[in-house]
Amino acid sequence: MKTPSRARLILALCAAVTAFAAQGDAAFDYRLQPVKIADDTWALIGSTEDITRGNGGNIVNTAFVVTRDGVVVIDSGPSLRYGEQMRAAIARVTGQPVIRVFNTHHHPDHFLGNQAYRGVPIAALPATRAGEHSDGGAFADNMYRMAGDWASGTEAQVADEDVRPGRWSAGGHEFELIALEGHTAGDLAILDRSTGTLFAGDLVFLDRAPTTPHASVPRWLATLDALARLGAKRTLPGHGPVHEGLAGIDMTRDWLRWLDQTLAQAAGSGMDMAEVMRMPLPARFERMPLARSEFERSVTHLYAAYEQRAMNSAAQPVLQQK
Repeated sequence: MKTPSRARLILALCAAVTAFAAQGDAAFDYRLQPVKIADDTWALIGSTEDITRGNGGNIVNTAFVVTRDGVVVIDSGPSLRYGEQMRAAIARVTGQPVIRVFNTHHHPDHFLGNQAYRGVPIAALPATRAGEHSDGGAFADNMYRMAGDWASGTEAQVADEDVRPGRWSAGGHEFELIALEGHTAGDLAILDRSTGTLFAGDLVFLDRAPTTPHASVPRWLATLDALARLGAKRTLPGHGPVHEGLAGIDMTRDWLRWLDQTLAQAAGSGMDMAEVMRMPLPARFERMPLARSEFERSVTHLYAAYEQRAMNSAAQPVLQQK
């Protein structure tokens, strides 16, 4: 018996929809490949680019540690899709369940994947949780604007537990949870003393210009000194390659010191914001990914405060004379 033409049309349409959906899923594959960086420890290394519709926001380093008790996740990525695909990547490495997620800070590429971990305790510093609550909705909207359908369905899920700084043990691993600030008002660094691995979040960048939308440069510099004293064997920065020694701390410190001195001198000489943005970069930074754009963004974030300090400093001698 021949299939009626209407039935054939319906079957063809169903097949087309199925094929389109399959192509859509493939188009939004982050291709996450866990890289083993220490015993029981894997990282997912993002690109050193800005967020685009080409990379779907995969510009961040996330990580997980497989302990005897289960998997500990450090940062959940920039979208629901990323979080789901991160969980799938973890499952390719181990059958252990995820028992805890830590958010190092509240920037969207580090926590918008929290949705994929519903039912798992998610912990962050109080200031980070506050930032996720106040800025999360706008961050999710902006991620969709920049990354497009990679971020479809992504909503901000706030961490549900406060991190208690100090030692925290899980399945044979001794983690030091360190409450810091500088990149944001709440920056969590995690040192796995069992392997000597420091998960630095965005307190450390390497081979990529640092971002400063919520930064306090003086506090950040002091925090870098504190991180350097930890004696970590290797560091996973928030952006850039995993590395041994202090290369990431040194590079981040160098950038911040140059930025601080440049903005202070420019404000003291009365330069306006547009003039500052056109200033040349030092040769050592010229080829660093995103150096020019992040410098310009930092001017918009920070320069008004430097101008105000310069004005206050200029006014002080007049007040003293009176």
